Amino acid sequence: MPNLFRIKGYYIYFWSNENDEPVHVHISEGQPTENATKIWLTSKGGCIVAHNKSKIPQAKLNDLLDAIQAQFFYICQKWTSAFKSEVKFYC
Repeated sequence: MPNLFRIKGYYIYFWSNENDEPVHVHISEGQPTENATKIWLTSKGGCIVAHNKSKIPQAKLNDLLDAIQAQFFYICQKWTSAFKSEVKFYC
């Protein structure tokens, strides 16, 4: 499981078996969990909340989305490196 970075107590990561999906990250407070919030990256450098299963409060989620957008190119590079494949986007 590639752990990308940690911000304000939240882990930003992706699972190592999800390379058949478009580029996305998961967010968990504390350790990674199956019920993590899922965020799709978009081809225009933005992100979309797929679901918020970990129930991150909206204000914190907004801050995390800003951080993910700021690290867009880093995340895409890590995706390519981890999965040895081209990045596909949700939209």
